[in-house]
Amino acid sequence: MSLRVRMVVLAVGLLGLAAMLVAAFRKLPGFGGSWHPYGQRAVETALGRHTSNVIASINFDQRAFDTMGEQAILFGAVLGTVVILRTTRDERRVEPEPARVPAPLRRYALAVLPVTLLTGLYVVAHGQVSPGGGFQGGVVAATALHLLYIAVDYRALQRVRSVPLFTLADAAGEAGYPLLGLGVLMTGASFLENVLPYGTLGTLSSGGTVPVLNAAIGLEVAAAVVVLLAQFLDQAIVIESEDGEQGAGSVGDGDGRRGEGGAA
Repeated sequence: MSLRVRMVVLAVGLLGLAAMLVAAFRKLPGFGGSWHPYGQRAVETALGRHTSNVIASINFDQRAFDTMGEQAILFGAVLGTVVILRTTRDERRVEPEPARVPAPLRRYALAVLPVTLLTGLYVVAHGQVSPGGGFQGGVVAATALHLLYIAVDYRALQRVRSVPLFTLADAAGEAGYPLLGLGVLMTGASFLENVLPYGTLGTLSSGGTVPVLNAAIGLEVAAAVVVLLAQFLDQAIVIESEDGEQGAGSVGDGDGRRGEGGAA
């Protein structure tokens, strides 16, 4: 295809996109108003299904199918990272050097670790009741695990961070979301339709399928973040080329705090 033909195709596409954007902008409601039809309906639907957190209702009930796609984007990103950063034939893994962590920093990080983990689990569990949910709580829970890297050293993190186990958890969270939708189909309802009892407003059992989908998202996000950081940290700390040369990604600081490996 010649350059001229490609430019014509590009121009036609841009004109079509511009026409659709103009048509969409002309139908937008007035700016700065205090009432919006979609917002009003979203709040009414959320409260009607006993979901205190309207955002959770939108994500896991009113547009649950869209959220499944967002979850798949994270899963695909982690999968692509694992494939790209896997150890190649001209690389080898090395043991990181022991860390020398100041005692106050060690005590503080170890004290904060369980609090951070419980906070992450709390945010996931209360996603349908208060601000937060599986996406936010999953990141917090995964961050808690990596406080071992700060408090002790990378080897301590490796001992509790089983990458194969977290990989399975990531896949389980990703699969659990559509499997629940298929289970709903078997009841005769629409895919991902909220068919469970709505429970009592403001309690952990409220929202029908919202807390179940939210839990699947929390598991997937927490495991995905752990696997993702495992790939990046391994490249920076424990993987180097066979000839011993460290790549530009090395983060060793000269005193053994982060190990002597480098990104190959």
